[in-house]
Amino acid sequence: MDRDDLQELHYITPIENIPSIMKYGILSHRRAKRLRHQSIAMEDIQGIRDGKSVPRGRRLHEYVNLYIHARNPMMFKRRDRHQEISVLRISTDVLDLPNVVIADGNAASDYTAFWPSPRGLSHVNRDVVFAEYWTHTDPIEEWKHKRIKCAEVLVPDEVEPKFIIGVYVSCEDAKYAIERMGIALEITINAHLFFQD
Repeated sequence: MDRDDLQELHYITPIENIPSIMKYGILSHRRAKRLRHQSIAMEDIQGIRDGKSVPRGRRLHEYVNLYIHARNPMMFKRRDRHQEISVLRISTDVLDLPNVVIADGNAASDYTAFWPSPRGLSHVNRDVVFAEYWTHTDPIEEWKHKRIKCAEVLVPDEVEPKFIIGVYVSCEDAKYAIERMGIALEITINAHLFFQD
């Protein structure tokens, strides 16, 4: 993948967290513990992430995990809650922040490699990350594609609100929920991203 392939990065979060995020930024798992917030994370995966560190880096829970593309297995598992969740659009300028790390797949996987940003993008398989689906006739290949589809950009500690350039939602009801909050973000309905079309 080249940097030019990226228009934005994605952060999946419950809509009700947006006011706090716009005030405090997107916080790492460790920092977010101090604030009241809702989570859509899978607890079993969080348990794995809690015990894992980036080689020559920090523990995974000390990074904000941004997806390169939110139409991925995580979103698929949460598709029934689409009216409650949003995808924050994050500027690719975060790739140039100090100590940002590129994970060439799901960072919780033992098979994922980690690279300094932004040059680490060259290790990410663009065709798999942006593919419509990760399914494959070979179960091993499907597992590999599923891991790669969840490639991440790991930002230490926090992503400041100034890097948030908009938000995707799945439907009019979700859009209205954000509009009622009075938040100055461009809201785009993208049902496809949420597996709703």
